[in-house]
Amino acid sequence: MNKQHNSGPKYDLETELKRWKGFLNAWNRPTPKIGATPKAAIWKKNKATLWYYAPAEKKYNVPLFLVYSLVNQPFILDMAPGNSVIENFTRNGFEVYLMDFGIPGYEDKDISASDYVVDYIQKGVRRALRHSKADELTIIGYCLGGTLATMYATIAEEPIRNLILNVSPIDFEVVPFFDKLAQASKEDKLNINGLLDAVGLISGDSMKAGMRMVTNPIYFSPYLSLLNKAYDENYVEKWKRLKTWTDGHIPFSGAAMKELMNELGKKNKLIDGGLIIHGKKAELKNIHANLLVISTEHDRLVLKEQNMRVIDFVSSKDKTFLLEDGGHTTRANDRDLPSYLANWLPQRSEPI
Repeated sequence: MNKQHNSGPKYDLETELKRWKGFLNAWNRPTPKIGATPKAAIWKKNKATLWYYAPAEKKYNVPLFLVYSLVNQPFILDMAPGNSVIENFTRNGFEVYLMDFGIPGYEDKDISASDYVVDYIQKGVRRALRHSKADELTIIGYCLGGTLATMYATIAEEPIRNLILNVSPIDFEVVPFFDKLAQASKEDKLNINGLLDAVGLISGDSMKAGMRMVTNPIYFSPYLSLLNKAYDENYVEKWKRLKTWTDGHIPFSGAAMKELMNELGKKNKLIDGGLIIHGKKAELKNIHANLLVISTEHDRLVLKEQNMRVIDFVSSKDKTFLLEDGGHTTRANDRDLPSYLANWLPQRSEPI
């Protein structure tokens, strides 16, 4: 007599009990510690702090200067031991400086994007160069931080060896969302300057709602991800950290939003020219640093079309555009430097 075999997945009662217990308990568990990599504040301005992370063994003469977005807090770059961009850099022998813009209040409503570039990034870079005693440094921008870093690089008087842009919107000829509204703005049929002036500071909740409308209008996939692996304690801790970051949108200066929407979003001045930052012409041809532009195939927030043309306008002789598989935060929690960066950065950072 032939025996019938059930080829379907086996039901493991113990695993299922652990899964549901982990899922239900996740809501009451405190968020694990975030930002464990040792650091020191070496410069402060208003709400901003320039953090320094020392390597265990310095292997390169060119330090890294990280610029994160104005939309979220930068702790996604240092989530936990073993899942930290900054820890990966220091473990590989790089000195790291992080420009943390802080959380703005209503009194900061008149800080423009140009102010962030000159009064925060440029002054922070000068402080980092003095602190490290380095001749040059590498600027690494993440998302909107890469937009600001690019704006800075076009007017920089400081020596920039390398410029790395991670999923950073630069080119606004194409927009990934609200395309009809964007086109109406470009045609001067829509003007929200008065609204931004009246509001002054866009609240964190409003920024969060706007991002959700763009990326996840029906927001349930993170909870399915948690339920799928809630039996794994390490995964639950990682999920809690990431959820804390995704929920942690911060207020946005009305003046900065107005400048970015008008000068970049509406007039596309970083690509087409005409951008002025504190009286200086901000043109991509002024950038001579080694350039690495990174985009991802499935990013809903920043399309590859928004940064792939940058290399056509800079004066850099060494320039690369790289399209990675994944989404907007794919590389935020790698356990080591991604291969493309491990191969690209060390040889351009003056090994000791």
